[in-house]
Amino acid sequence: MSRENTNREPYQQAYYPPSPTPLTLYMRTSIVWQTLRFFVINLKILLLMSKSHH
Repeated sequence: MSRENTNREPYQQAYYPPSPTPLTLYMRTSIVWQTLRFFVINLKILLLMSKSHH
């Protein structure tokens, strides 16, 4: 049961991480989007806490 590795090229495209799309870069840098996500996540946390404290 020998296991041969046929992929011996060290710098193929599969070794590099994908580059972010323009939309992803915008979402990472937009203050408006980050503020919106901040409030949504905080609302989810508050709802979760309110359900656990009867």
